[in-house]
Amino acid sequence: MDAEKSSSSSFEDLSNLNEQERAEMNSSTGQQQDVTNNSPKEEYMDILGNGTLLKKVLKEGQGERPEGRDIAVINYTGRLDDGTIVEEERNAVVQIDDVEVVQGLDMALKLMNVGEQAEVIVSSRFAYGEQGLKDEDRPDRSVPPNEKITYTVELVSTKEESELETKAYAARKDIGNKKRLRGNFWMKRQEYNLAIQSYRRALEYLDESEGGITNPTESGNLEPTNAELQELLEDRMKVYNNLALAQLKIAAYDAALKSVEHVLQCQPNNAKALFRKGKILDAKGDTKAAISFLQKAATIDEDDKLIQSELSKLIVKSKREARNEKDLYQKMLGHAQKLEQKTKATPATHNRETSKLCSFFQFKLWGYLMGSILIGVAGVAIYRYNNRYF
Repeated sequence: MDAEKSSSSSFEDLSNLNEQERAEMNSSTGQQQDVTNNSPKEEYMDILGNGTLLKKVLKEGQGERPEGRDIAVINYTGRLDDGTIVEEERNAVVQIDDVEVVQGLDMALKLMNVGEQAEVIVSSRFAYGEQGLKDEDRPDRSVPPNEKITYTVELVSTKEESELETKAYAARKDIGNKKRLRGNFWMKRQEYNLAIQSYRRALEYLDESEGGITNPTESGNLEPTNAELQELLEDRMKVYNNLALAQLKIAAYDAALKSVEHVLQCQPNNAKALFRKGKILDAKGDTKAAISFLQKAATIDEDDKLIQSELSKLIVKSKREARNEKDLYQKMLGHAQKLEQKTKATPATHNRETSKLCSFFQFKLWGYLMGSILIGVAGVAIYRYNNRYF
């Protein structure tokens, strides 16, 4: 996804963490040899090696560690430096690597064993960054900008995710929409890369053509009805529309066009998709085509002021481009006419100069001829004179 990286994101791609994990795990293994299972560790594990993500074991666990895409159940509490609780969940179900919690905590979970309790100190860089987090429902739990969070977390259980083919329609719909809403959360924060990640994961669950959702499940659940499949389609169209917007925001125009085309293939009169396509085409420099899609969207949704506003802007832009293009053509034409006049004038001047040059040479040639004749005549006269008198 390197073509879809967001410069505004406070979260980072840490796909090379495994080597660091192994190094830290090997280091911590040596430190654990003389420590009993239930004794807390005083040392912090510097997960990234730069002090931005620290983990200390409070209680040893006995179970396995979760891996990417595993389903984990956790209890956690997040506090600011002054002790204010800003996050608290019991038996929260999260999918590892799907950023369903802050990125720092998501990474730390992969270094915990089932039953383990740990303290995880997450710098703002891997928490809520420069924006912080405003909780309108509970203002006392808002996170200020550039604030680190200290989590106390317990890994209750972990298990591998079951195959999509084995999931019932209701489960896939619920999980898919949960990831869609998480994508919306990242979109509002302008964390477009994370939004794209969440939307793509949502599509894996909401697309009935992937994983055989229309086939009977192993549990014997009935196939979804046409009405249920229609609901699934509607949810999927929402995801594709939002995915296109996120891709547009990071200038991934070709990817955005593909996403919006998924919507228009199923719903040709989807006003939001038509509007999105118009915006994408405008960004790609095709103003004329963009206007046609926005006009269609405005016809379908006459009350949408945003569509009307953007359409008006594009029409003004189109007229300005046409005027500039006309001025450019006139300048080019004027330059061409001057060049043509200059080209016509040049041969006449050349002919005059050539004529003068020819006249000059002709004059000199006649001079040479007359001189030669006079010299000849004089020679003959002298010769005759000498013969007569001598």
